[in-house]
Amino acid sequence: MTRTRQSTTSLPSNPGFPSTPGHPSTVIHGPTAPTAGSVLGTTPYATECAAAYEATGGYAAGLTPDELLHHLDACGLRGRGGAGFPAAVKLRTVREHGRRHRGNGTRGEHVAAGPGAPVVVANGEEGEPGSVKDRWLLRARPHLVIDGLVHAAAVTGADRGYVYLSDPEAAHRVRRALAEREPPLPVEVVETAAAYVAGEETAVVRRIDGGPALPTSKPPRPYERGVRGAPTLVANVETLARIALVATRPDLREPIARSTLVTLSGGGVAPVLTEVPYGVALRTLAAAHGTPAPAGALMGGLFGGLVDARTLDLPLEPGALADAGTALGCGAIRFLAADACPVGAAADAAGHLAAESARQCGVCVSGSAAISDALDRLASGSAEPDTAERLHRWARGLPGRGACGLLDAAAGLAGSLLRVFPEQVRAHLDGPPCRLCRADASGRGAHRLTRLSVPVPTVKVSAPSASALSPSAPSPSAPTGTPSTTSAEPMAPVLEGTS
Repeated sequence: MTRTRQSTTSLPSNPGFPSTPGHPSTVIHGPTAPTAGSVLGTTPYATECAAAYEATGGYAAGLTPDELLHHLDACGLRGRGGAGFPAAVKLRTVREHGRRHRGNGTRGEHVAAGPGAPVVVANGEEGEPGSVKDRWLLRARPHLVIDGLVHAAAVTGADRGYVYLSDPEAAHRVRRALAEREPPLPVEVVETAAAYVAGEETAVVRRIDGGPALPTSKPPRPYERGVRGAPTLVANVETLARIALVATRPDLREPIARSTLVTLSGGGVAPVLTEVPYGVALRTLAAAHGTPAPAGALMGGLFGGLVDARTLDLPLEPGALADAGTALGCGAIRFLAADACPVGAAADAAGHLAAESARQCGVCVSGSAAISDALDRLASGSAEPDTAERLHRWARGLPGRGACGLLDAAAGLAGSLLRVFPEQVRAHLDGPPCRLCRADASGRGAHRLTRLSVPVPTVKVSAPSASALSPSAPSPSAPTGTPSTTSAEPMAPVLEGTS
């Protein structure tokens, strides 16, 4: 059963984000009033209809493209797909390449669409096994994503858009939303097979153009030459959602830009999806998730590598995490239980990456497989004496040699294990086989994806009408006779469950 609950640990309130009252965890309980500037919205358990979205200011055309760019620059919104590139810079770059592509040298804030006009893509292909935010967003708030895509098209001068994904249920919700309210430019839903590399931007372009969802060599990059040869913006769906929120509420641009969706899992506890402000300590998130004393975490999906328990005192902030040698990435954080073995966790993650290689680059095929094999042997107690030395060499020499980031993730994972858990690595080399890794051995191999994946929270197809969003209206999810309660401390809304 999926349920919306309040965590038992208080999370810092975000300026501009109204606090949400607490309620027993087994009851579906969403916010009882509109929460301006929140990606989670007021009905995270149901698909938001066009009327409900418009009632909260959605699809408004109050800002010009240049005004929107100004606000995005001012708040420093960064992409939520993993790389964290500044959104305004990316939009402006595609716009300028579109002007050059058409050869018209147009100046001014409005960019006319026409032959060779840019293309905008909402990238909802969520390849990281520990993340669910993009699939949830497309299922629950498709109009918010489409609105962001429309604003991106206005800024760049695009004359067509695409929503790219692999989740059939999300595709159904997006198509229904497009039929419910037709956008001002043609938008097509393109489905692909789920794969770790399928969301890489050149793989997105290749699939939309009719080819396989596999990365290509760079340059050119999509912003130079993308879909059908036109300059193309490939933007994560959460990035587009936040662009739409800034366009609707520029007065809340700072809290919109400085909060993020995170998927918390691991520790033998049910996974949760929540929206939190930058600055909250990772340890606070662990306690809110139900893993109060983790041994560490696997950060950013599989891209941020491993961190130890000391690192959990860091704030959830991209710069601070990067300085510590890790990354927020897609916002997926897998906590390691106090009695978990980081070597086994690294072996699971590296094995998944090796299995997901696109098998186009020889160095990626051999490198990711070698890292996976070495970590498997380390976990099983059968590693050679020079295993740590070889892992060090691969961690230093392999990044940047593949067409996409998969090999970088595998190398970074090995390097982080050696850097932050050296004693555990040495114990696996010198001591008897690890009891924890031996107990977990049956979960490796074909079961790795199951161990690492997080189920998408259930989102009902129907949604309350716009009138249900009134602050005075009772929560549509609360059972009859259940009083609305107010917590003494502000909480962040949390979704958890399966679908």
